[in-house]
Amino acid sequence: MTSQAADRPETVGTSRRSKITPEREQEFFDAVLAQIRECGYDAVTMEGIAASTRCSKSTLYRQWKTKPQFVAAALRSHRRVRFAGIDTGSLAEDLRQAARAAGQWPAKDTLLQALGHAVMQDPELRCALREALVEPELAALREILRRGVERGEVAADHPALEYVPAQLFGVQRVRPVIEGEYADADYLVRFVDAVVLPALGLP
Repeated sequence: MTSQAADRPETVGTSRRSKITPEREQEFFDAVLAQIRECGYDAVTMEGIAASTRCSKSTLYRQWKTKPQFVAAALRSHRRVRFAGIDTGSLAEDLRQAARAAGQWPAKDTLLQALGHAVMQDPELRCALREALVEPELAALREILRRGVERGEVAADHPALEYVPAQLFGVQRVRPVIEGEYADADYLVRFVDAVVLPALGLP
């Protein structure tokens, strides 16, 4: 049994969503993310969040149904798509800008670390995390690549196109493991120039 199932009242499915103000909703979101950072995902319960925010547990369940849905909503409330809005008119420079943006992400994201084990164990949470944090960045990066194709800078069937997201995201995750250092903006720009652009046939 997953943690959220043990923490969910059986009558939730018949309840209607309650009306809460945006300010109150953000208070709930801030509370759950703060507790995840401090205690880890598994230690956080809807009952604990209700107590810390002085509301009833049924209010949270009426609004979000399960803990993964609640956490996903909280993550979306803090989401800022870092690759959005990048459009220099050049695919090579767009990718460099994306590298700089990625390099500004917190070097040690305690929230993602706190969610790490739970994400592997809980499919619902994994899906929610991907929807809230990963897919928006992938969509923005694919849009950058699409514009490059439309401008004729790279062929639509170029085999390296599909691997660009994995290259950018992967090097961020693996550098701390193999080199003991985080991938900052300077490192990621050099990676784009040395690896990504040559793979795409760009100068």
